[in-house]
Order: sequence, then structure tokens, then C-alpha cells
Amino acid sequence: MTALVGCIGGGQLGRMLALAGAPLGVRLRFLDPAADACAGEVGELVVGAYDDPACLGRLADGADAVTYEFENVPVSAARAVGAVPDSRALELGQDRLAEKDLFRRLDIATAPYGSLDETGVPALVKSRRLGYDGKGQRVVETFEPLGEGELAEGIVSFDRELSILAVRGPTGETAFYPVTENEHRGGILAVSRAPAPAVPQGEAERIALRLLDELGYVGVLAVELFEVEGRLLANELAPRVHNSGHWTIDGAHASQFENHLRAILGLPLGVTAARGPSVMVNLVGGSPPLERLLAIPGAHVHLYGKEARPGRKLGHVTLVDADDDAVAEVVELSRAAWTV
Repeated sequence: MTALVGCIGGGQLGRMLALAGAPLGVRLRFLDPAADACAGEVGELVVGAYDDPACLGRLADGADAVTYEFENVPVSAARAVGAVPDSRALELGQDRLAEKDLFRRLDIATAPYGSLDETGVPALVKSRRLGYDGKGQRVVETFEPLGEGELAEGIVSFDRELSILAVRGPTGETAFYPVTENEHRGGILAVSRAPAPAVPQGEAERIALRLLDELGYVGVLAVELFEVEGRLLANELAPRVHNSGHWTIDGAHASQFENHLRAILGLPLGVTAARGPSVMVNLVGGSPPLERLLAIPGAHVHLYGKEARPGRKLGHVTLVDADDDAVAEVVELSRAAWTV
């Protein structure tokens, strides 16, 4: 089989899609405004604005499918090339209020949201659009008018932050990865562990399935969750492959990236079961010396080919079925190099 997939965005998620596609005979072509976009090292790169009609035409020319690697893609651009997942999911991923309203309509529990009168204080005030990795949000301690395009959310005293990745094919075939436990540092994902111990996997799958079916979704969908006294609250969804699923490259039988490509191309889905307990550690802002990482038994190093700068995700390290000392060493090396 040979196939061509166009991808709006040429960052690390696109890069990993291309690496997953190569063994299947699937080539990737990317559209990105940056001439040095890191996915350009592993696939064809069209340099231009995401909504440039001529560039979109070049991206889609001869492609068997078109997708996107981040949720702030212009909806009009995704519609113009018939991108998968469908643009409705993309619109929801861009608007926190529409997202929360969907959760409520599907009887999926969330933190209180709306105005400060509805949430009480203290509360987390978020921009409805363009917030990620802790950006576009602030804590308020007293009642104050919300700015235009802002949404208040009740602060949740959660026990754990979790996520579930699901994948659905065009005929409705569905599969779920084990729930992942996530630790954040300054709003940025630092460490993921999967399968998360003692989690309500069935409840997480039911939440994801309601969203998949409601949206007629095709591809990988991530749902971020809070665990509160054994209950799950939905925080947000991401209509794309997701950082908390990077462990699947080394730790699952078929990675999230491979299964996203399988789904959008109408191919049978791969097995989502874990090969063993996995820990994924992000490298942010700075990266430890490669030789130090490679000397750690069982460490799988993934560097994205990006220039270092504070707050930028430069790579990740995954350990599968590794001992506690190896995991602790990778976490400590990452923390020492971390800059935001």
C-alpha cells in the first residue's frame, strides 16, 4: 500500500505521524508557515499560511486524506480540504464554552462553569479560545467582571489528572487506550504514566464513546479528566493525537499516531493494549545531554529537531517496564533542564 496524507501543521505531532506512517507506506505532506517546521525533516513541507487557498490546494493535491495536528487550525481551512476529524470537532476544541455545553448535554460531569456567580470564588478564569499548556487562564479570588471571551470554571480539588485516548474508524470501529495519569509543571505536561493504577477505565471509555458517537468522529480523540473521590469529571477534549499519548509509541502495540492514520484512511485499527507499564517524560525548554539519557537502561529517546527556547517541547523519553531508579533518573534530568 502507498498513500499520501496531508496535515495542517508541521510540528512534533505531525512529525510523529510521519514516522508512524513510513512503515505502512504512508507519506505525509505538511502545511506550516514556518520554513523550519520540524515535520519538514520527515515529510514534504508546503510553507504558507494555514488559510492560504493556494497552499491548501497544494496540501490536498493527490492526498488520500487530510488531517491536522493542533486544534487552533482555522476551521475554514479544515473545511476547505475536507479534513478529518470533521470540522465540528475542531470548532468544539477551539471554544471552551461550546465544549462544556456539549459535555453537559451528553450528561458528562464537569466542574461548574459559566459566570462567577455560577462558579463562586476562588475560580479559574479562562479565555474561551486559544488557551493551551496553562496559557490564557488566571485564578480570581474575588468577584469581578469577566472580560469579553472569558469563561469561569470552578476550581476542582482533584485527586489525579487523567486522560483517555480513543480512536474511531469511519465505519464506527472503536478502540481505547489504557487511561493515563498525568503530572503537570506550570501548566505543561511533565510526566505521564500508563496504564494508570486503580482507575475506572470503563467510566472513562463511556465518556469518550459518547463524544465519539455524538460527533461521528474519525481519528484519535483525547479527553482530559479529573478524578475526584473515584468519580471522573471531564476537563477538555482535544480532537487530535495528544501529548499524553506519546507513551504509546514504545509502550502500546499500535501507537496513537499509527491508529490515527489507520482510522482516517479507513484501515483496520491496531491493538491499543499496553506492552507493559510505561512512563513518558517531556523535555521542555532544555534537553539533558543525549549520552546521559541513552545510558539509562530502557530509555527510548525521541527528539523533535527543534531549537531550544523556554517553554518549548523539545522531545520526550519513554520507559517501558523499567525499574524505579531508571524512571527517577530520567525525571530528575528532565527537571534540571526544564525552562519556561
